[in-house]
Amino acid sequence: MRAVVVGCTGYTGRELIKLLVGHPGVEVAGLFASERSAGATIGEIFPELRGVCPLGIHEASVVAIGAIEADVVFLATPHGLSAELAWPLARSGAAVIDLSGGHRLPAGAYPKHYSFEHPYPEALEAAVYGMPELSHDGLDTSPIIAVAGCYVTAASVPLATLDRAGLFDCTIAPAITAISGVSGAGRPPKPHTAFCEVSVQPYGVLSHRHQPEIAMAVGREVGFVPVLGPYDRGIVCTTHAQLANGIGLSDVRKALESAFDQKPLVRVLPDGEWPSVNAVKHTSFLDIAVAVDEPMNRAVVCSSLDNLLKGASGQAVQCMNIRFGLPEALGLIPGFSEGVPA
Repeated sequence: MRAVVVGCTGYTGRELIKLLVGHPGVEVAGLFASERSAGATIGEIFPELRGVCPLGIHEASVVAIGAIEADVVFLATPHGLSAELAWPLARSGAAVIDLSGGHRLPAGAYPKHYSFEHPYPEALEAAVYGMPELSHDGLDTSPIIAVAGCYVTAASVPLATLDRAGLFDCTIAPAITAISGVSGAGRPPKPHTAFCEVSVQPYGVLSHRHQPEIAMAVGREVGFVPVLGPYDRGIVCTTHAQLANGIGLSDVRKALESAFDQKPLVRVLPDGEWPSVNAVKHTSFLDIAVAVDEPMNRAVVCSSLDNLLKGASGQAVQCMNIRFGLPEALGLIPGFSEGVPA
């Protein structure tokens, strides 16, 4: 498959290139970014890619990207730019995989949560949500795949799984707190993410744009508090959820183990082991652990992932694999090659 990465100079763009150049079914055919980066090579922007990807960077436009005649176009771009580019590119025949929030919500939600009117409401109707652990529906046919957000994946994969199994008291909203490394804020410099300024600090309390996305993925309202952490990458998420009467730890563990037994990128940890940033950093794994406070009839679900991989670029490649009929973990787990076509 010929692949194009638009937004190649950001953190998720960098991770995409690393994954795609090592993928046995992909040729990286083009790299695009803003005008200020055009003319440079990707190795000049990210020295670790010298000798890995020799391509130069071109200014992004529908015409220039379309001229590559790619099979798949990844948009690692700001939300508004993805909304502008995706539909014209999809109509030209490429599968578009959008890592931004440009196609995750209904059209009416964009002014409130993303501060713009969506230019192509019809694209939102055609797009399918990309969280493969919860559903493959439409991933193999939709012209646009809207890859789920990093916080959303960490929280929703275990929470939606348990909710669908009927284990929760549906009258009480789950409470979610998640701490993320500063790469989640993107590469452009900001005062609060500078080395001498960064601190552990909640932000976007009950107003973060991922809250409606989590509610959509789970199927009911949730409380969500994101926290900035003073480290580079990785998310640890803790969810408190009231269980239905009669539900215990064995029921919760059974539901998780049954749901993810055949999901190669989800690891349900043994009792007494807890997710950590270091265990998932630079991987596309999602780790999950659970405890139950029996007197309170409450589950505590903890999960962790790398926000740049399983929370973004790794999940995008996973969606690409499904879109083109490849094993979903291909290129994401070293040595994984099961079912690769000859």
